[in-house]
Amino acid sequence: MAAIIENWNVEDVNYWESTGKKIAWRTLTVTTIALMFSFATWFMMSVIAVKLPGIGFKFSTNQLFWLAAMPGLAGGTLRIIHTFLLPIYGTRNIITFATIIKLLPCIGIGFAVMDPGTPYWVFMVLALTAGFGGGDFSSFMPSTSMFFPKRLQGTALGIQAGIGNFGVSLAQFVTPVMIGVSLYGASEAFTKVNPRTKEILGTSEIHLQSAAFWYVPILIAVAILAWLTLRRIPVKASFREQLDIFKNKHTWFCTITYLMTFGTFSGLSAAFPLMIKALYGGFEGAPDPLKYAFFGPLIGSASRVLFGFIADKTGGAILTTITGIGLAISCSLLIALGLVSPTSIDQFPMFVTIMLSIFFFTGVGNAATFRQFPIIFGKNPRQAGGVIGWTAAIAAYGPFIFATLIGAVIKANGNAKLFFTGLLAFVVIATFVNWYYYNRKGCEVSC
Repeated sequence: MAAIIENWNVEDVNYWESTGKKIAWRTLTVTTIALMFSFATWFMMSVIAVKLPGIGFKFSTNQLFWLAAMPGLAGGTLRIIHTFLLPIYGTRNIITFATIIKLLPCIGIGFAVMDPGTPYWVFMVLALTAGFGGGDFSSFMPSTSMFFPKRLQGTALGIQAGIGNFGVSLAQFVTPVMIGVSLYGASEAFTKVNPRTKEILGTSEIHLQSAAFWYVPILIAVAILAWLTLRRIPVKASFREQLDIFKNKHTWFCTITYLMTFGTFSGLSAAFPLMIKALYGGFEGAPDPLKYAFFGPLIGSASRVLFGFIADKTGGAILTTITGIGLAISCSLLIALGLVSPTSIDQFPMFVTIMLSIFFFTGVGNAATFRQFPIIFGKNPRQAGGVIGWTAAIAAYGPFIFATLIGAVIKANGNAKLFFTGLLAFVVIATFVNWYYYNRKGCEVSC
């Protein structure tokens, strides 16, 4: 099978039906599987960090939030690089290499957690390498947009991003299962301690290294699959030529709205387990964060898939505006009801409920914004792909921004009220930008 596809033209209905459709859907399937494990490895440290104190690591709460944050710092930076890779290297090369390189954090973290004497700086470096998975989105998604006609891009991108986002839930859901599997090394004694009173609440055996090692055989298989089945569309542009996206003001407006949607999704996904532990872990009958945390990314991913189809029919701008309103109301309730400055475990169910509503709205907004971008930049498909990559890169800093700020705010104030007040203000600004330029009557670009 030839690595390069010549004369690619999916806007031609006959070509799409005879040739393009099969290749496009095969590409979507393989790259979506790869992207799901990109997200899973990107967020595995946010789950593993919750368990580190229990197996003997003397890390503070703020240090644990920083471990959850570092993959976001690396992921956002790598997404900027990935934004410009597609026209240079092509789909097959990028997907294959990006999958293989994620073996480094999976193997490294697996060995690190087996020794309680592993220095904190080693974990910080390994957390940065987990960001390899975060960078992939900004080349995987633009690749998909080039394989599909405009009329199906909202659906295709919604499916890929939504299922890809399920990788976050996969990491948070499978981890409690995998740490009970003894295939990957000796067990550790896990001691559960009340973070406020330091009272020992019980001990058990876990295999925390399994939370990282289980990805290894899967990543190898996906890399082989990508190399054997994917092809390349001959779209070429130098790095300098691709910089033209930054001259367009809509690149920056789209960056703001996607930071509101995916930035919030990814940021809260990384911080949610530790936030549950920090805010509610000191009460009698405190919940296990990993029993609840995965529901947020799961709901956000599912709503992204569902609303990808809806956005194709309604347009993305109205859904992005609805997203902003929903997020603003949810943040206001968290603050007004004292759910992020709790005084009782009785507040926990309402806290989880409203947090899940935030995840739901971010999924809606993620699908909506990705429907908007190809229309806003419809006259230049290559530029549209670049904007998708760039906005995704900036929004991928969400885990770094959210985890570090939430950790710092909790350390300073004992609660997260100030953080959600700031998030509320940003959401209001981003929603106004979307409404003014893309949603109101007579707006500049109706989409």
